[in-house]
Amino acid sequence: MSAEATNPANPGPITPGAHRRRGRPRIDLRRLGRAALLGPTARGRLPDAIGHVAEAHRAHYPDAVLEPLHRAYVLAESSHRGQMRKSGEPYITHPLAVTLILAELGAETTTLTASLLHDTVEDTEVTLDQVRKEFGEEVAYLVDGVTKLEKVDYGAAAEPETFRKMLVATGNDVRVMSIKLADRLHNMRTLGVMRQEKQERIARVTRDVLIPLAERLGVQALKTELEDLVFAILRPEEYGQTRELMTSYAQRTEDSLAGFATELRSVLREAGLSAEVLIRPRHFVSVHRVRRKRGELRGADFGRLLVLVNEDADCYGVLGELHTCFTPVVSEFKDFIAVPKFNLYQSLHTAVARTDGEVAEVLIRTHQMHKVAEAGVVALGNPYTPSGEEHLDTVGERSDPTRPGWLNRLLEWQQSAPDTDTFWSTLREDLAQDREITVFRPDGGSIGLPAGASCVDAAYAQYGEDAHACIGARVNGRLATLSTVLGDGDTVQLLMAGVEGSAASEPSVDWLDHARTPAARIAIRRWLATHPEGPSAPPSAPRAPYSGPSARPSAANAVVDQPGATVRLAGCCTPVPPDEVTGFAVRGGVVTVHRVSCSGVARMKEAGRAEVGVRWADAEAAEYRVTLIAESFSRPHLLADLTEAIALEGVAIISATVDPPDQGRVRHTYTLQLPDAAHLQGLMRAMRNVPGVYDVGRTRHAAAGAL
Repeated sequence: MSAEATNPANPGPITPGAHRRRGRPRIDLRRLGRAALLGPTARGRLPDAIGHVAEAHRAHYPDAVLEPLHRAYVLAESSHRGQMRKSGEPYITHPLAVTLILAELGAETTTLTASLLHDTVEDTEVTLDQVRKEFGEEVAYLVDGVTKLEKVDYGAAAEPETFRKMLVATGNDVRVMSIKLADRLHNMRTLGVMRQEKQERIARVTRDVLIPLAERLGVQALKTELEDLVFAILRPEEYGQTRELMTSYAQRTEDSLAGFATELRSVLREAGLSAEVLIRPRHFVSVHRVRRKRGELRGADFGRLLVLVNEDADCYGVLGELHTCFTPVVSEFKDFIAVPKFNLYQSLHTAVARTDGEVAEVLIRTHQMHKVAEAGVVALGNPYTPSGEEHLDTVGERSDPTRPGWLNRLLEWQQSAPDTDTFWSTLREDLAQDREITVFRPDGGSIGLPAGASCVDAAYAQYGEDAHACIGARVNGRLATLSTVLGDGDTVQLLMAGVEGSAASEPSVDWLDHARTPAARIAIRRWLATHPEGPSAPPSAPRAPYSGPSARPSAANAVVDQPGATVRLAGCCTPVPPDEVTGFAVRGGVVTVHRVSCSGVARMKEAGRAEVGVRWADAEAAEYRVTLIAESFSRPHLLADLTEAIALEGVAIISATVDPPDQGRVRHTYTLQLPDAAHLQGLMRAMRNVPGVYDVGRTRHAAAGAL
């Protein structure tokens, strides 16, 4: 099914049809989907209606057994008899139209059977057990999944929970979502009988949730028509202007795209490449976007050329001929064959210019790629029975090869969303991410993330809530902060507290600034809500109440002259014995301990903070945190050598940053956990002995960018 062909508002002359099978008449889906499936003489038209479904199905599956469809139709028609839609049509027109949409997309027989029955259990006396007995477990499974989605037209408050259920059902079988999308498309086509405010509410939800879901499942034919229907409802003036432009273009006698197509066919024929060249008119929203981007439209802006070939290699052969015989627009080239989109889409995109300056966009793909580009997961048939055999995973459960990674992640975080409002807002944010990247773990595994994701997101994707203990990362072998934005193909090693002597860690409110995925944001917010004292503490400043000489090592054995006070070592200067130190009382009964030479001491005094006496006690029994700065000449593998030198001293790296090289020199900043103060001088000597390092010293200010 072509999205442009089925749009009820599309002018006839610009309807594409060349890509359909030759000799097969086009089914008027608009007519069938709206009022003419049955018409006034309803009973006499019923066999013709199911006949259209059978015809569309056999076009994709010539050997399909149609008997289940006929039986499902008879049950649906008899059970819905007497029910009417708000448009005044017999209710059976709805499941028929939904099933026809799916049949045109290439859905397999089981999906079509369930589609015909998708409202029977909800709206008639037919039971799920009856469906199971008559049509089998698979059909009953799909009907039950769609039934649980409930109706969407009984108030805005119910919509979020409806879609939560829809997503859970989709996670078990993507065919449930396919039926739901077709169901919404037919309802959108017939939305004109409702009040304007209700039309707008349903259109907004369709725009925010269902259209992005259709995009992610690769069902472009449904997505584009839904976009146009929403466009007409929510932006009627711009829709009207776009319609006028498209109608005006369709009435022109000269068609620049047709000329382009003729030239391209000639070029490919001379090169000996067997290919079909078609014109793909843009749909309304696409034309509107191009107009906003380019201003005044030229003839070639109203469509694109589609080149269909038989083999993957032929795609690149066509591309070579195009770029040889025309002038390529380099910035428009994209290879989605070598790197497919996360929604299964594969194609080569390019744009070429003729000598007269006319530019045309060209899509190059195989016939199979085109089928998947139009119908996405619907085109892949029954995901559980490839080659007629049940597809089982290693533990005997049904596994779905069409279930994409983004859906797995969405299902995971939706379980953690504390309330409907959070789920709804987060869902829309998540669906707005229209591009994915893949990063790799050191063990060879991979993690799928939205574009723009950081190491924080990777941590929660890999470890769940255990990522609270993440203290840093290595990206492509180099130490990196958790805020580092990841690129496609990066290798990420996450450094966790409690491993090889590393210190404890916990999320901070800053992590939210770097989290792009819902799973990370929900987990961080939940932790912060249950640890209200956490966000106020400096990330590198350990906390422990003073209780005498045997205070916890995290207090660095600093004894203050204020009994009962909470002792914290200042993160700006990280004092350790035998540093000369002083303390200052701050809010909440806390005393921060600074080195006397710290620049923060003067600021504390100027601010009128009360100075508190501090001494070290039991220095041999405590662990200490210290920040060191290594100055070095730039050379390969320096960071690895420094890290190894630190590890050999038995010291844990809490965080590290590396400034960009400046005139051949590099500055490294490390926050380290020492087993005892006596290790400090030996550690600094070991770091100075690394070739290229010419100075190592203590910081007097907070380490910029520390984790």
